[in-house]
Amino acid sequence: MQRKYLIAGNWKLNMNQAQTESFLQELTSELDAIKNISHIETMVIPPFTSLEKAKNTIRAKSLPFKLGAQDLSQYDSGAYTGEISAEMLMEIGVDYVLVGHSERREIFLENDSVINAKLKQALAKGLKVILCCGESEATRDAGATDSWVCNQIESALQGLDFNSLNLPQNLVVAYEPIWAIGTGKVCQADEANRVISVIRNKLASILGKNIADQIRILYGGSVKGSNIDEIIQQSDIDGALVGGASLKKEDILAIIKSTAENFSTNKQPA
Repeated sequence: MQRKYLIAGNWKLNMNQAQTESFLQELTSELDAIKNISHIETMVIPPFTSLEKAKNTIRAKSLPFKLGAQDLSQYDSGAYTGEISAEMLMEIGVDYVLVGHSERREIFLENDSVINAKLKQALAKGLKVILCCGESEATRDAGATDSWVCNQIESALQGLDFNSLNLPQNLVVAYEPIWAIGTGKVCQADEANRVISVIRNKLASILGKNIADQIRILYGGSVKGSNIDEIIQQSDIDGALVGGASLKKEDILAIIKSTAENFSTNKQPA
């Protein structure tokens, strides 16, 4: 089974409703001209307040984007001021949600237990998940990258009912080395591919090789139009979680175009 490329644009704390509508409308004609775009999956991940505007614009313009949210609550409902539940996200048409992004871990101090609870909540309610993992520069310098990301994966998946969740369809993993996010530093493509191979082997040890070979693993970390070709041609990299470049029309179009052109090259599981 061939893994389908995924390009997901995480807008972070950017784009109000008017900007969201304008940006998506500007992409319409250029997206229509990209050959093979129907063979890959693309996604935008706006802030909460722009999700419904994005969904309406995507529908009105027949854009190819799935809709993702940047976070969710581990709780169904209750006295949790500021939280957004999985059901609230699904009500406005959200398809995917990010869980465990490095900024949630580092800035908002989300630990493995919280990430595990959010992953369980999202999957139980029917949301697909992009589960993020990655190491700091200090961890990499200490030679502990592989064990660090494997521990993050194991902790996140702890206690899941793997047999009932159809994880090849509902789970995507994103490897995002923290030291390469928003810094301009890029993990070399072959090294990113090596770490992603380590992640896939870890998934295989937990889920079995057949399932692990079907789960898409993305790279995230200063992905741009100028470096996407080298990244996307790696054997185990199935797309990109794009940050700042997803807010730049020329960059995101170049990333999508390059990915669509490479869709059939090398993604057959071993």
